[in-house]
Amino acid sequence: MAEKFLSGDEAFAEGIRLACPEVISAYPITPQTIVVERLSEMVEDGSLDAEFIHVESEHSALSCAMGASATGVRAFTATSSQGLLYMAECLYYASGGRFPIVMMNANRSTALPWNIYGDQRDSLSQLDSGWIQAYAENAQEALDFALMSYYIAEHKTVSTPFMVNLDGFILTHTYEQVDVPTPEQAKAFLPPYETENRLDLDNPKNMAFSAGPDTNYIFKYKEHAGMLRSVPVITEAEKKFAEIFGRQYTGLIDTYLTEDADYILITLGTIAGLSREIADQLRSQGIKAGVLRIRYMRPFPTEEIANAVKNAKAIAVLEKDISFGNEGAVFTNVNSALKSQGVTAPTYNFIGGLGGRNISHTNIIDIFEKIRKGTERVNFIGIEVNQS
Repeated sequence: MAEKFLSGDEAFAEGIRLACPEVISAYPITPQTIVVERLSEMVEDGSLDAEFIHVESEHSALSCAMGASATGVRAFTATSSQGLLYMAECLYYASGGRFPIVMMNANRSTALPWNIYGDQRDSLSQLDSGWIQAYAENAQEALDFALMSYYIAEHKTVSTPFMVNLDGFILTHTYEQVDVPTPEQAKAFLPPYETENRLDLDNPKNMAFSAGPDTNYIFKYKEHAGMLRSVPVITEAEKKFAEIFGRQYTGLIDTYLTEDADYILITLGTIAGLSREIADQLRSQGIKAGVLRIRYMRPFPTEEIANAVKNAKAIAVLEKDISFGNEGAVFTNVNSALKSQGVTAPTYNFIGGLGGRNISHTNIIDIFEKIRKGTERVNFIGIEVNQS
């Protein structure tokens, strides 16, 4: 294992190199471009043996990856923002076809207004597309997700595509020290891809066919079941990962000071780091604050979240998206989870970071202060809105 100074994009590209995909379909879009640039350089210099296909659009990028996966080879692509929305039709084809493609999405605001900076409205708009969705906090986790995502997606009980999300610019373009495994370590962790869900001249089968209501219903149930079966596989992958690489992850969520917390902030992505710092600061003032970071939005960690926050007096959900006319998508999912598990603490939604707007130290202190006193159900950080 070697230490390198890498951006989040570069770290993810290193992880994909170690996963050894056989086909990479690439269409550049800011702030994802560096990933496919680095992979093209790796193919060119021979450090990655893969077919690098520069396609004409994001729709074609995922179509190409599906074609590769349908022949039984490991495939990768990457996108962001409007690119993800342009390939949205293909997301459902990939999940319905049970093609375990891995895709990196650089979280970025969607138009209009046109904006290249990071929020999470792009990926969160696709929660129902049938893809596993994970959110990295730092460059090391981004690299590690690149390896673990293939292990999980390709598992024979799962066979589900996997989207790894990195906060645009905040993570994709920020440099930090990263431990890069050796190819030998990666091979010890990630087995070669083998599947029966492929085109085979010796064993012909029909793939990607039409189905009537009764049969279609069964296929959709199986797709849902495959997603749920990823939960124990995530645990299995992280255990094996820790044994080989010495880094232990915590499943669908990670928690910080939540065991005795009166006030808990739930979030995802890079803002969790600052949130933990604020929790420490508030603890020094006698306020029992805690932070829960959602690592996986699909499959959703219903029981894990409920168990972590069940003793809290109030809960905040901080997210970088909004379902216009309602509330944030993360807030909706969290509230559903708490209701189903009988957690009755009041919950409050805080919308911030849209279009890359900064979420400051002061903003997070204010969130904790507001949920201690009680506030509106949905709050836009920095904007006073009368919702009565």
